Parts: sequence; structure tokens; C-alpha cells
Amino acid sequence: MITLHDHGVFLSDGVLCPDAPISPDEGRRRTMAWSILQAHNTSGDPQHLKIRFDAMLSHDITYVGIIQQARASGMKEFPIPYALTNCHNSLCAVGGTINADDHAFGLSAARKYGGIYVPANQSVIHSYAREQMAKGGAMILGSDSHTRYGALGTMAVGEGGPELAKQLLKNTWDVPYPQGVLVYLKGIPPRGIGPHDIAIALVKATFASGFVNNCVLEFAGPGIAGLPIDFRNGIDVMTTETTCLSSIWETDEVTRAFYETHQRPEDYKELHPGRYAYYDKYIEIDLSRAESMIALPFHPSNAYTVHEFLENAGDILAQVEADAQARYPKARVRLTDKIRDGGVWADQGVIAGCAGGLFDNISEAADILRHGSCGNGCFSLDVYPTSVPVSLELTRIGATADLLQSGAVIKPSFCGPCFGAGDVPANNGLSLRHTTRNFPNREGSKPAEGQFAGVCLMDARSIAATALNGGKITAATDIDYEPVRHEYHFDKGVYDRRLYYGFGKADPSVELVMGPNITDWPKMQPLAENLLVELAAVLHDPVTTTDELIPSGETSSYRSNPLRLAEFTLSRREPAYVGRAKAAAELESQRLAGEAPEKLKAVLSRVGDADTLMGATQFGSCVFANKPGDGSAREQAASCQKVLGGFANICYEFATKRYRSNCINWGILPFTIDKDVPFTYSPGDCVFVPGIRRAIESGAEDVPAKVVKAGGGVENILLHVRGLTEDEKEIILDGCLMNYYAKRA
Repeated sequence: MITLHDHGVFLSDGVLCPDAPISPDEGRRRTMAWSILQAHNTSGDPQHLKIRFDAMLSHDITYVGIIQQARASGMKEFPIPYALTNCHNSLCAVGGTINADDHAFGLSAARKYGGIYVPANQSVIHSYAREQMAKGGAMILGSDSHTRYGALGTMAVGEGGPELAKQLLKNTWDVPYPQGVLVYLKGIPPRGIGPHDIAIALVKATFASGFVNNCVLEFAGPGIAGLPIDFRNGIDVMTTETTCLSSIWETDEVTRAFYETHQRPEDYKELHPGRYAYYDKYIEIDLSRAESMIALPFHPSNAYTVHEFLENAGDILAQVEADAQARYPKARVRLTDKIRDGGVWADQGVIAGCAGGLFDNISEAADILRHGSCGNGCFSLDVYPTSVPVSLELTRIGATADLLQSGAVIKPSFCGPCFGAGDVPANNGLSLRHTTRNFPNREGSKPAEGQFAGVCLMDARSIAATALNGGKITAATDIDYEPVRHEYHFDKGVYDRRLYYGFGKADPSVELVMGPNITDWPKMQPLAENLLVELAAVLHDPVTTTDELIPSGETSSYRSNPLRLAEFTLSRREPAYVGRAKAAAELESQRLAGEAPEKLKAVLSRVGDADTLMGATQFGSCVFANKPGDGSAREQAASCQKVLGGFANICYEFATKRYRSNCINWGILPFTIDKDVPFTYSPGDCVFVPGIRRAIESGAEDVPAKVVKAGGGVENILLHVRGLTEDEKEIILDGCLMNYYAKRA
């Protein structure tokens, strides 16, 4: 179904061409991505982009911190349309007023600075962006990793909060011009195949090898014409899981109809690659050969066809059990118990969020379940339409009634099931979800406390087929049903009666509503002459996700309180980290107060004169991970380390640009080491980096350092700090982005 080609190709009038009468450089200038990126580039250098976006979006676990950063740096009003949605902290997982306090802050900020405010349960962030903010040829920045609107002709990027703060301060998003990868679609999907089947197969084909890492995916080919717009959006939003940078699709009359339906015909723009557009790599997808897919824990790329999984369920689930048991020794993992009575049985189905809760997904799930039943056993089915307009239309066509009659439960628009703030399964439960991720404990379990649950990703159609069989995992292609195509009608009136539209109407007299959980960022110090960091966590997993660095779910309620949130850092992966980091931070506090802690003296004496080094050497904690930062754009994965006194990450490579950017923006040194160098050190060992400030100032990319082992001995190590822009160097030197702006103010 999917073929990867690790070499360049030209595309001309929809036909793949190995050669062309122009050079690859000229061909790159004929891609859709080139046109859009250069139209937003302010640098004057097409290879070094400085992008200003047309609009931005944040949800309620990120917008407070972003606005606090920008406010502290001198922002007076939002310079571009900025929507604040309330779709993550809609369910208060910890009690008290703190979630609603964030919402009150958001509305007051929209009034004060001129923003758009989308109240809780009206729409999930990406649904609102598609419905009201996407435009052909535009660029949108969001503080959520699944910021993807390429199927609507909009290049969108998910980044950490500091990058949005930069835009609010009229600065730029800086990135080298990315490679372009063509995704060439052909064929028509069989009945029962949905967008998640294609997306999971694409993630499986590309993720492990990093085939499209930090590239732009450009979708073209004859297969696009046969895909409804929801199908395209459903594939597009999952491109995040390939670790690509952004995406863009050819547009057509189907795209035009979307804009007309949403009462914005002027925002449609026809987009196609020019003749002999050139791509550095390409991917061919034959949609006609697609099969129902299932992604097993703990990543969307751990995928199989449903038929392949069912044929080998014993071996596959045993491997998941072994993986889970190794990660979580306190849990008693029992997934092979799901194999019984000639099948594999799930406990829960969930259709939700920016990937699953789309109109076509839910209406076709209703077609499958019409006159059927989810049964009265342990299996349950919860359905979350992605916005109130979608929910209203599902009600009008009768899909909601069909689902309710089958035993499904309809819930309000909410992202919670995607990140562990709703529908947490029972211990050892197996959940099937049309959501974006199934990372470790992302569904809300607490394996460090002996709890465990497994999440498998499936398309809404196969989840409905499974529900029809009472929880017995079933491919939708094996069900005899007739999908009914419904013309979608968008009712904007429900937004006009409830949303606050304040762009261009900033009112400085409005006071921000600051609940008791909303706090300012603690003071952060500039980079010292030398750096000494103690390893507080050493993680040798192939990939470390942002969900492991800072868990989602109930912790999200504390996102407006940096100190309180930091207590959860790595809590579900390395529970000892916080204590180690705080102990290191306490020694640094003593050093800054003019004291000379004995532990620091002992370590520094092994690399030089301790009395001389003490006043010029910053001390803090460090995380080593093989490949950190896959997953969410949430800045807190980095900021919590900094709040706890973290000054460095050491790794072989960063999983995503956005996590590396988050580290830099919080003044965390993004060190890498060569892939052939074994990292054999343990928590308690220290890394001394002499002359680090001078190295950053001079642009040195190879930095000699020494590892002072807790058990004795000193070893040399070569750290790399490669590809820093001039602004990034200054941010690190100043200690963080807020210090950078404050210094210049």
C-alpha cells in the first residue's frame, strides 16, 4: 500500500517524472510549500526562514503561560488573530476552581489584548481552526503539536509556547528551509476504510526511520479527488506523528465546497504544484489497497493490519506485556487475557478529538451501529463530536439518535480522551480509540502506582464494528453495511451567540482575572562562565516522549502554576528525578548566596581549583535521553526542568524541532553526542563544561567536557551544540526567552 522512495522526483501535471528540463533547485521553487513559506518569510534569504504567521491558536493548558510570557516581555495587544480555546481543561480532574480560573483568565485576556475566546465544550482547538481560521495559502501557528490544516490549503505548525510569545511580540519563527517530501495518492479506499487506517499506515512506514523528520509533506496525485474533506483532514492531522514539520495538500472543488459550507468562500485558494516541481523524497500510497489498521501500545507506529493482529494476537500482546512490564515493574500487566472465545476483546471504544470526532467518522459509525447494540458487557463506547456545529448536524441527520439507541454515550466537545483527562480505562483495560496518540500512560493510568491500561488506535469505523460485536475486535471491512453520505450544513449561529470575537478591539482598561493557581515564572539566571550539571535522570529508551517528561491528564490543571506543575516532571517515568533536581537547585541557591557547598567543592576540586571555579560555575541538573521530545508541543516538558534548576539536556538527537526549541527558549543547553559514543553514566555523575558561555558566544559547535563520576574517576566527553541561530545563542546566554526580551526592553 505504501512505498517509500529515498531519492528525489519531479512532479509535472500530476505525473511522476525521474528527470526534467530544469534543475532540482528550480523545481523546489515550484512546490506549494515554497510559495507559501516564502510569502511569509521576512529574512530576505530563502534558505533561512524568518516566518510571520497569519493567525495563532492555543488551548487552555498553554495560553495562560504564553500570555504571561508575552505580558512580562512588554506585549500590549495581540498583533494577529489569536484564538483561545477551552478544550483540554474542560474537565476538572483535580477538584477546586483552578480550571475555571484559567478560563476566566482567558476571557479577560481576550478582552484586554484583542483575542478570540472559545468557551469550554464549544469546539476542540483544531476543529475551530478548520471551521473559522484556515485560509488557502495562509500559515497558522498553534501551541499544540497537531496544528495541521494542510488539507484546507493552510500550512500550519505546532510549537511550544515561547514561539507563540515571539509572534505576539512581533518577532519571527526561525527555521532552515525544510526538505520537501511528496506524498502521492492514487486509488480509492475500499468500504470500511477511514482516514485513521491511512494515517496509521503512513506513521508505521515513516516514523522509526525518521524518513520525514522535520520535512514538509506535500500531498498530491489523483487519489485526492476521491477523498471527502473530513477524510483528508483526518489523515492530515496525524502527519504530526510522522515527526514532519508541516503539511500542505492540493486543493480542488471539494476544498472549495468546505469553505462555501463554512460561509467563507473568499478564503478558498486553488493550490497545485507547478510544472516539474521537485521533491527530495517521495511516498506513494495506493488507497485502493488499504486495510483496516490497529496501532498497539505504545506508539501509533507500532501498527498492524487488524487481520494480521488477530492472527498473531498471542505473540503481539505478549510482546506489549513484556514491554510494559519492563517500563512499569509495579504493574501486573495482563493483556493476553483479552484473547478468548475465538477473538480478542476490548473493554472500551472512544471516538474523539481533532482526528476522531469529525462529522463523517461519527455518521459512518452510526451507519454501522444502526439497529445494533454495543451489548451489556464490560465494553463501552463514548463519542465526542469535535464541535457544537458538528454535534448539531449529527443530531439533525439522526446519527446521534442511532448511536444512543445502540448504547453509545454522546459527550461534549473535549480533547480529554486523547491525553488522559477523561475515559481512563480500568486497570488492565484495553481501549480502542480514534484519537491521535497511544503513548505510555497517556490515557491517564498511573503505572508507577501499579495501575496499567493499554490503548490501541483504530479508525472510528472499525471501533463501531467492534462495538457491534460487543467488544470483539473487528475490522470494519468485514462488516456488511451501507455508508450513507450526508451533505454537511454548518450553523455558524451557535458560535456567534456564544464566542467572544475581540481581534482588533483590545481594551487596556480590562483587568486580567488571576486565580490563585495562576503564578508568574520564577527568576532565572543568565548562563555563567562554566557549567556543572548533575545527571538527575538517565533514560535509555529508544524515544522519550513529552508525555513522559511531563505527564498529561490531571497534571494539566496545574499548567498555570510553574512551581506546582514541576513537581510532576518525569513522575511516571523516573520518580526520583524531582528530588534529585531539587537537591541540585538547593546547592545552586547556596552558591548564589555566596556559600561554598561541600558537595560542589568536592566535585570542582576534581577538575580544577575549586575556590576559583566556585564563583564562575553554574550548577544544576541535567537529563540524558537517547532521543527526547517526541509528541506534544507543550513547552512544559522543558520549562519544568528549568524551574527545577535544569540547565542541559544531553542526547544523541532530539526527536522534534519543537522540543529542542522549547529547551533553547527556556535556557536549557541542547547538547548532543555522537551516535557511536556509548553513554554509560548514571544519576549522580556530573558533567563539567568549562568555558560554555564563551563557547556559545563564539559559535563553537564542539564543546569539550568532563564527566565526574560519583563512584570515582573523570572521563572526557565531547558535546555538540550545533545549528544555533544568533537569537538562540542570545536566549541561552540570557538564561531564557523572557530574560532575552526583558534585557532588550
